[in-house]
Amino acid sequence: MSEREQSMQSEEVLTIFEKSQAGRRAAVLPDAEVPETPLEELIPARMLRSEPPRLPEIAEPEIIRHYNRLSRRNFDLDTGFYPLGSCTMKHNPRLNERVAALPGHARLHPAQAPARAQGALELMWLLQRSLAEICGLPHVSLQPSAGSHGELAGLLLTRAYHADRGEERRKVLTPDTSHGTNPATVTMAGFEVVKVATDEQGGVEMEDLREKVSEDVACLMLTNPNTLGVFDENIAEIAAMIHEVGGTLYYDGANLNAVMGHSRPGDMGFDIVHVNLHKSFSQPHGGGGPGAGPIAVSDRIEPFLPRPQVVRREGGNGSGPVFDLEMERPKSIGRLRGFQGNFGVFVRSYAYILSLGADGLAEASETAVLNANYLKARLAEGRAGRHLPIAFDRHCMHEFVLSGRPMKRELGVATLDFAKRLLDFGFHPPTVYFPLLVEEALMVEPTETETKETLDAFADAVDQILAEAEEDPEIAKNAPYSTPVRRLDEVKATRRPVVRQPS
Repeated sequence: MSEREQSMQSEEVLTIFEKSQAGRRAAVLPDAEVPETPLEELIPARMLRSEPPRLPEIAEPEIIRHYNRLSRRNFDLDTGFYPLGSCTMKHNPRLNERVAALPGHARLHPAQAPARAQGALELMWLLQRSLAEICGLPHVSLQPSAGSHGELAGLLLTRAYHADRGEERRKVLTPDTSHGTNPATVTMAGFEVVKVATDEQGGVEMEDLREKVSEDVACLMLTNPNTLGVFDENIAEIAAMIHEVGGTLYYDGANLNAVMGHSRPGDMGFDIVHVNLHKSFSQPHGGGGPGAGPIAVSDRIEPFLPRPQVVRREGGNGSGPVFDLEMERPKSIGRLRGFQGNFGVFVRSYAYILSLGADGLAEASETAVLNANYLKARLAEGRAGRHLPIAFDRHCMHEFVLSGRPMKRELGVATLDFAKRLLDFGFHPPTVYFPLLVEEALMVEPTETETKETLDAFADAVDQILAEAEEDPEIAKNAPYSTPVRRLDEVKATRRPVVRQPS
């Protein structure tokens, strides 16, 4: 156990409320020398508290130490390798953080009039053009706040498109390998989910798809490469099949990091794409936001894009272009959120695109695919080949899926046990138990920003855990040992969450 791990375990675990001492303050402000107005004259009496809020009373150094201590008790991308399949947890260049923090970006008020926010609108318009080129679709809206929000936008656009044609279609096709948000979004948008099977190669089962395609199909939601890390070679035929019955094709852009600069969803035949800026374009993950999930669409979907839309117009008297917010969009599905999105996210993403350029984005994808195939080969060499076989073992793209089924059956060590033990080796576990069609699944995505040495160390840790499990399965079953807390009762935490400080 490292010195850091020992110190983390030896730290006294106190909540901020337990540290509180009556009368203690972080700061004492000077008298403002302004006549005090009773609150009752400013706020309706019914909205005033009958007693002060129960807040901790604590000195500033202790506040800093408390939050610093908390930050060190969590695993994060700056701590170590984070091979979270389908989430693309890659390093986010700090340069982009500094650009986003510039005063002109960070302090711009979201309600500023377009005439006084020309620089910001130009950046957003240029980001739209960049994403349009990357996706191979001509029109982009930056409004959606996340990938799942982009999915909802895409299905609302699909519904508006069919309604404009006088059609009421009910079904949306989703492969059984799709991200969990896909069927959830389908239901939220008022459609019926129709599951499509996967074939032996890891792609869409074409016969099953043919049986389920009908004129009642509104849309097919697909990601390519899919969550097995496999590129579906039948994509052109799939697109033609959906378009033939009048449906739309939706691309879940969660895996775009695997194909940037090499293939484009629009060229594959997709009508709508959402882009996860936090996965492929440098915006950090974390905390449920802020995020962004822009959508790119084809010409036939464009009239229904959310309003307002950032547009570029030629100025009068040779004054150059003017950027504006276009409100008059009669067929629009309307606003998806307040203002135009999380502007800092746009700044980071556009800075990332400019810093890499077209060649750099293509190289990022190439390296992500190289890293995934290298790690897959390493894991197939040793003990991992015996106990963690690779599901759909073919040339993968940016990620691949292992199965812990033999490990569980032969040694009694489940995928969850294995994942918990990885924490003791300084690695965050991969995504576990997804995709659902792989028993005891571990979904591994190394990303392009990890070194060969890191990948080798991860493969060695996998081998060591498997060797250890053969000698004593109980070690993994009781892991982790070096983390601030030991194994938690996750079922109880889900069913009976404690989200409020007890009184």
